[in-house]
Amino acid sequence: MNFIDVKAISFQRKRRRRVGRGRGSGMGKTSGRGGKGATARSGNETRIQFEGGQTPLFRRLPKRGFNNPFKKKYAIVNIKDIARFDSGTTVTMDKLLESGIIKKVLDGIKILGEGEIKNVLTVVAHKFSRVAMEKIEAAGGKAKVLS
Repeated sequence: MNFIDVKAISFQRKRRRRVGRGRGSGMGKTSGRGGKGATARSGNETRIQFEGGQTPLFRRLPKRGFNNPFKKKYAIVNIKDIARFDSGTTVTMDKLLESGIIKKVLDGIKILGEGEIKNVLTVVAHKFSRVAMEKIEAAGGKAKVLS
């Protein structure tokens, strides 16, 4: 083996850009920062919503209503979706997720009364509509409220 045959080890690292080292480097004079102004100076960090002094979009649009940050969002399940379970089954969050009836639990599960139910089921959820509770109990099942 000769010295000529020795090859350099390949790096996975990218070389750091050396700016301001003369015109021949391709990053001389303005060092890739363009001309004059705030963006050419060090320490310039404009906010992401800054539009060059123009009134920003969020200030141009009208504001309406009130968004309650404490509002709970429930995963909605109808009686017709639960009716597929066999009689005597206890329908819980895990069973609903497993069967693909709901994708996420969110802040809880609410059972609504759309559809008919004939099976005797014990349904465990965070909330029930009045109609849903009546239909479950009329079929001989139980509606348990989680707190």
